[in-house]
Amino acid sequence: MGMNILLVDDEPAIVTALSPVLQSQGYRITAAESASAALKAAELEQFDLALLDLGLPDADGVEIIGKLKELCRAVIILSARHQEAEKVRALDEGADDYVNKPFGIEELLARIRAAGRRSGMAAPGGSTRFVSEELQVDFATRDVRLLGEEIRLSPKEFALLETLCRHAGQVVTHRKLLIAGWNDPHADSQYLRSYVALLRQKLEYDASEPRLILTEPGVGYRLEASPRAE
Repeated sequence: MGMNILLVDDEPAIVTALSPVLQSQGYRITAAESASAALKAAELEQFDLALLDLGLPDADGVEIIGKLKELCRAVIILSARHQEAEKVRALDEGADDYVNKPFGIEELLARIRAAGRRSGMAAPGGSTRFVSEELQVDFATRDVRLLGEEIRLSPKEFALLETLCRHAGQVVTHRKLLIAGWNDPHADSQYLRSYVALLRQKLEYDASEPRLILTEPGVGYRLEASPRAE
């Protein structure tokens, strides 16, 4: 059975256009036109994913991300706000992804599929291992292997990699990574760039053209690796 999706947007044209497309992919859709309606729906029914517009008539969508995350497995922002600060704020509030309007339907479907894979993991935040086709990370023993070969990481390198693995496929903001590595959201971001560069040297085929640890300019980094069921 497809995911149960809560579509939160006050633009009828968006709801009218998206609903049949998503339903054709096997998803169940419930639409809400306001923040209050979205929260009421999420309290009455279990949703796998909320697609949330930020410009709602009764509240700024950012204000309900935290509550929606308590009620839904994942939240993807759909917004015409393209400023980096808006993206950072939404991601720091707990959003799993951010898609700019206007967007291509294939891109949105890909983001939804990725969110579905992540939410299908058993308690991802408390899992002890991350395993993808190329990368294996044991959080308890700090053992890291790339295509079966052991990779030695410093404590800070491992802390950053663990955070990226626990949020694989999602953008992790600079703030979250600075807290993970230095326990200080206001630490010099140059430290973060330097350590990400070191990680890329150890994990990428070509650090100058990374495929695994991708940069989201002005926002953070994304581990482009899908977890594999063990």
